[in-house]
Amino acid sequence: MPPQAEPILVALVDDYDVVLTGVASMLDPYRDRVLVAEIDANEALHDTVDIALYDSFAQAESDQDEIDVLIRSPHAKRVVVYTWNFHPELIESARQRGAHGYLSKTLPARDLVAALEAVHAGETVISEPPARVRAAAGLDWPGRREGLTDREAEILALITQGKSNAEVAALTFLSPNTVKSYIRSVYRKIDAGSRTQAVLWGVKNGFTPDHNRIDHWRGGP
Repeated sequence: MPPQAEPILVALVDDYDVVLTGVASMLDPYRDRVLVAEIDANEALHDTVDIALYDSFAQAESDQDEIDVLIRSPHAKRVVVYTWNFHPELIESARQRGAHGYLSKTLPARDLVAALEAVHAGETVISEPPARVRAAAGLDWPGRREGLTDREAEILALITQGKSNAEVAALTFLSPNTVKSYIRSVYRKIDAGSRTQAVLWGVKNGFTPDHNRIDHWRGGP
């Protein structure tokens, strides 16, 4: 793809600062091509950007109202979903709502940048479903330093938000038994003996949604 005169302006959207700052840091080496204009956790877009990158971590993925809000926003020229959940129903729902891309969180930074450039050029880009669900190097999430995988962290975040096992399964398109397996693994890693203890640990360790906007990421616009 030919070089652009100006970098693409991107807003990052999710409920968790640590998740979004991880994405922003991963994109930093490519600031001449993709520049983070703002980071929004539970805040409406402020700047007008070329692409709003919606990170699906611990979001209600089967209730895609947030995507509708971004699609309707006059501040986002294009909207891209950034996720590791490639259930066909979710992909089709995002496309029908008008999303311009559905990108895998397993993409290395260089491939993510190339995909954003393709979206900016007018293409609709849908990543191939990953063979193995492993987040790209550089991403971050609550509990990573305590040994939780990205998927375990997402399950704990949903539990901390008050979701039942059945709701977690519905939101993540995982089977109830898979959700239970993740929960057991989380309990072992955080030394929790009950759901109440797990929720309390989650509240103390950054698993409740944030309400922040970070403007001018590292000297950006």
